[in-house]
Amino acid sequence: MPGPATVRIALVDDHPLFVRGLELLLSTTSGGRAEVVGSTGDAAAAASLMRRCLPDLALVDLHMPPPGGIRAIAAIRRTTPGLRVVAMSGLDETSLALDALRAGAVGYLPKSSEPEELLPPLLAVLDGWAVLPTGLLTALLTPARTGVLPSVLLDDEERLLLQLIAKGNSTVEIADRLHVSERTVKRLTAALLRKLRVSTRTEAAALAGNAGLI
Repeated sequence: MPGPATVRIALVDDHPLFVRGLELLLSTTSGGRAEVVGSTGDAAAAASLMRRCLPDLALVDLHMPPPGGIRAIAAIRRTTPGLRVVAMSGLDETSLALDALRAGAVGYLPKSSEPEELLPPLLAVLDGWAVLPTGLLTALLTPARTGVLPSVLLDDEERLLLQLIAKGNSTVEIADRLHVSERTVKRLTAALLRKLRVSTRTEAAALAGNAGLI
């Protein structure tokens, strides 16, 4: 049986020691499941790096010289829209992290994370999840805390899917529960998020919790 596929990661960060540390430690601590395939300390070169090395996901430092991390994320999303981007920062700045999400990042991780702590959230990102610290999640969802779901009608299948998402089930687990393929789960999830007028599973789970579905 073949082993798990290697996760190809590109780094956009102007701190050489941090980049070198991840290059050395991420592969070792992940048992070879993650590999840094390219890096740049120039935010303006981020998009071209992604086209060149074809990673599965990109880690982008938000504190970089102009044009900066936010613009780097936006450029990556314009040129390689299927690539998932995770923002990183050594500072606790909620507003900047929110700007990164608006620019197209699907997650945010503090640079203080230990290398062995990075792989699970990165794999979750590749599986379609948003990865956010609790404080940032609270700030992101505060405007949506209405106590009810948006004024939409969910059928039984959509309601079950929302409950499974809210309980933290993975795509594989949901596919098994609904007796469908993982591809179908992703399609149904995307349709549900559009119907709920949210952009991530995390926001959908918060709406479900506020509506008493879990």
